[in-house]
Amino acid sequence: MSNKKEAVKLIKDKLNNKTFLTYNEIAAITGYHPKYILKLKKEVLNGEIRLEHGNKNRVPANVMSEEEKQKIITLYKKSNVSIRKFCKFYNKRSYSCIYNLLKENGLI
Repeated sequence: MSNKKEAVKLIKDKLNNKTFLTYNEIAAITGYHPKYILKLKKEVLNGEIRLEHGNKNRVPANVMSEEEKQKIITLYKKSNVSIRKFCKFYNKRSYSCIYNLLKENGLI
């Protein structure tokens, strides 16, 4: 069981008077700071508790589309300049992003 699940279980037990642990003891058992335990308690009372991160399974906002990847690859194939000069020319993505794309496709 993860620490957050265990902490929520212990907090719910405390709120239902099933245990005599203090919030400091719950913090010591789970390894969280006592202030975080009190924050979790507030979320449990309001019914807002989430056990997984809100951004889980979402696509990053700055992900490169397949069209853009193909555009970069074709542009680089047509040019005969260094990667650094190509990155300055393209100027929409970072050097590392373009370098990794070209390396992934065997152009470097």
